[in-house]
Amino acid sequence: MGVYHLFTLNKFPLPDKQKEKLVKKAYDYYEKQTSESPFPASILGFRGKDFRSQLQKNNAYYRVKHRIRMVLLYLYAELENRLVVGCANKTESQIGFFVKHGCDDASDIIPLLNLYKTQVKELARYLEIPSEILNKPPSPDIIPGLIDEEAIGISYDKLDLILLGAQTGWKNSDLAKALGVEAKKVLSVKKMIEKSEHMRKIYVPQFF
Repeated sequence: MGVYHLFTLNKFPLPDKQKEKLVKKAYDYYEKQTSESPFPASILGFRGKDFRSQLQKNNAYYRVKHRIRMVLLYLYAELENRLVVGCANKTESQIGFFVKHGCDDASDIIPLLNLYKTQVKELARYLEIPSEILNKPPSPDIIPGLIDEEAIGISYDKLDLILLGAQTGWKNSDLAKALGVEAKKVLSVKKMIEKSEHMRKIYVPQFF
C-alpha cells in the first residue's frame, strides 16, 4: 500500500529512542502553536488547519495500520472459526480515542465497552493481572514517544469523572470546581464527545 513513506520519521535512519523524542517535541510544538492537541484536532480532520498536509499523512499512516490489524484478526478468526474480541473501553469510545473500523472498533464482541478506563484498571487488579502490565502507561503504540494521557491532554482519573458528570447532567462550572480543573478542560472533553459522534453512529438518511 506504500504507507511507510507517509510517516516523516521513516525517511531517516533514526533509532527508536530518537524517533520517540522527536514525536514528543512535534506534538508539544503543535499544541503551543495552535492551543490544541493533535488528537482532538484530528477527530474531524485537519482541513483548514496549520500543518495540514503532514498531519493528514501521519494520521493516514497511523490509522491504516490499525485497520490492517483488524483484517489479519478476521483472517485468522475465520480460518479457526473464532470470534474477534475488541478491547475498546467506554472512555476511549466516548471521546473518539480509537480508529474507526480498526482492530478495537471492528470486532464481534467488545466486553469492556461499558467500563471506563479507571474501571478497567480496577477489574485488572481484581483479576490479579501482573503489575508490569497493570502499571505500564497505556499508549497508542504505533505512535512512538507518546502515552494516552499526553495525547488526550488530561489524566484518565479526571477524564472519567468528567465523562460521568457529563452523562449525569453536571454543569461545566460545577464539574470543574469539584475536580479542581480548569473549566476549559471540561469544555474540551465535551467537545471531543460531540466531535466524535460520527465515529459511534452511522448516518442513515430518513426518507418519508
